[in-house]
Amino acid sequence: MADIIIAFPKLEDAKNLRKLLIRNGYDVNAVCDSGTEVMEVVNRLDGGIVICGYRFSDMYYMEINDYLPKGFQMLLLASPGKLAECDVRNLLFLAMPFKVQDLMSTLEMMLVKYNRWKKKQKNKPRVRSEGEQKLIVAAKELLIERNRMTEEEAHHYIQKLSMDSSTNLVETAAMLLELNGKEWDI
Repeated sequence: MADIIIAFPKLEDAKNLRKLLIRNGYDVNAVCDSGTEVMEVVNRLDGGIVICGYRFSDMYYMEINDYLPKGFQMLLLASPGKLAECDVRNLLFLAMPFKVQDLMSTLEMMLVKYNRWKKKQKNKPRVRSEGEQKLIVAAKELLIERNRMTEEEAHHYIQKLSMDSSTNLVETAAMLLELNGKEWDI
């Protein structure tokens, strides 16, 4: 489930919204009354939803939205007059007062989007550092030189060893180099 942060300039409003969400089965990670607080909380989390008001003592909703790390979405709750002034092209919003069902439907839609994003992130291959890439290349070069393999054959060999030993490619490459008397630091 996505982390949910509620932020309103009046802490009492945020707490009331938290109670409403909890009654409807949602977990709320934090309640904030300033943009700075929101930034502190989101920087400790991996992603989620920020439900917030229009203006805080230290910043506006758009500044918070601009600073949100990847993986966060914003739901702006504001009066129709304020929403008319807003640039809301890249975020979701609800006019206040709102129907509870509208809030729950919007939140559910955002959670579906978040879960799709999270799944994509999980399936993305990890980017190797330059040192890790050099280590793999050195292991391939060793196999090419010593066993007269092509680069593709060497790569497949390291992959197979990696799968058979239940280690990742980098660990397998390091192990190959170590077994052949070559020291390597990443």
